[in-house]
Amino acid sequence: MYQYIEENKDMYIKWLQELCRQPSVAAQNRGMKETADMVQKMISEHTHAKVELLETSGYPVVYGEINTGKEKTLSFYNHYDVQPEDPLDLWNSDPFGAEIRDGKIYARGVADNKGNLVARLAAVHAYLNVYGEMPINVKFIFEGEEEIGSVHLDEFKEKYPEKLKADGCIWEFGYKNPDGRLQVSLGVKGMQYVELRCKGANIDLHSANAAVIENPAWRLVWALQTLKNDKEEILIEGFYDRVLKPDEAELELLEEMIYEEEATLKRLDLDNFLLNLTGVPLKEKLIFQPTCTICGIESGYTGEGAKTVLPSEARVKLDFRLVPNQDPAEISKLLRNHLDKHGFEDIEIITFTGEHPAKTDIHDPLVQTVLQNVEKVYGRPPTINRMSPGTGPMYILCQELGIPAVSLGVGNDSSQNHAPNENIKVEDYIQGIKMMATIVHEFAHTGKD
Repeated sequence: MYQYIEENKDMYIKWLQELCRQPSVAAQNRGMKETADMVQKMISEHTHAKVELLETSGYPVVYGEINTGKEKTLSFYNHYDVQPEDPLDLWNSDPFGAEIRDGKIYARGVADNKGNLVARLAAVHAYLNVYGEMPINVKFIFEGEEEIGSVHLDEFKEKYPEKLKADGCIWEFGYKNPDGRLQVSLGVKGMQYVELRCKGANIDLHSANAAVIENPAWRLVWALQTLKNDKEEILIEGFYDRVLKPDEAELELLEEMIYEEEATLKRLDLDNFLLNLTGVPLKEKLIFQPTCTICGIESGYTGEGAKTVLPSEARVKLDFRLVPNQDPAEISKLLRNHLDKHGFEDIEIITFTGEHPAKTDIHDPLVQTVLQNVEKVYGRPPTINRMSPGTGPMYILCQELGIPAVSLGVGNDSSQNHAPNENIKVEDYIQGIKMMATIVHEFAHTGKD
């Protein structure tokens, strides 16, 4: 099988380039229908799965299934939407050109998430061509709204519950560490994303009026100041009440987890991490502690030159990254109570996406299948992330339904997701195809004598 993949790697690279050259920016409704149709065609042609476009109130889920009555079913969750490519002037090539240089493919979405999507299709294609049939049933669940918060995935789940049933799920993302070892992640943080909006006068005013008219920008700054202190402690009453602390086994995983501190700081041109943390405390904060982050703030005039203005409105977008067992809806309620208690009843909270944190049992058969076979493909054992610091709809598709989920993929430590010059290494992509085919083969026999 590995030989077959090597012999056909140029074809698999071409498949990926073709998909990356098709824009699919969900936030701007750009190329979404074309991409869904393209993905549907790829699944059908390359895997001979039964494929459907399952409609939601938003963009459709492309669903494919190979069901030959085997004992086990493995699902692949991916998404075909990508982030906007801005800022364009920082790209070294066309964001949708899928250009290959210095052993890397550059394109918006190549790491997040089209490289992984196509690698999984290629793995099934290779397996079918070498062995003739799949040893397990396979499901492809490819949504088109992950980059805007999977806003209609609950609707998909309610309409098509049978489509989700599986014995395990290979989740969408995955990367290598700076030392080249593959990361295997067994969960994700949750998130509650909100916008706070403070209003003043009904129009922007001359700033001379600041002597007698309240400035909503200042008021919003004062409200923000109540949310977190300089020790990085979130001050919302009850915020930490449901936080589940890592157990001894998870702390041992932190000891073994590789986090390249010096390389990360150097790449980001920074001198230190928050609170000067290093070692296990740094990794514990990254993986097991929640956050409150200002994602963007806007008010008044910020253009070139000076404009003396008293703004009529101020807005800030916040995300709270959550850990087990925090609940996103409860976090919104606690935030509302906190603002009211501090005299900011007038500040409006607009709630966007809310996703629960998720964890998979490290002893699960799918997890063990993955961990025991990484070295076969990569030549080195993996590193284990108990949870990814990032977020995705893993809980509603997997853990809530009792389905274990494991994340691994074709990205690298400098893939630059969501940023200019997003990339993956060609070598990592081909290895990712081999790894997915290996999981398919070995998972069929896990638990058998």
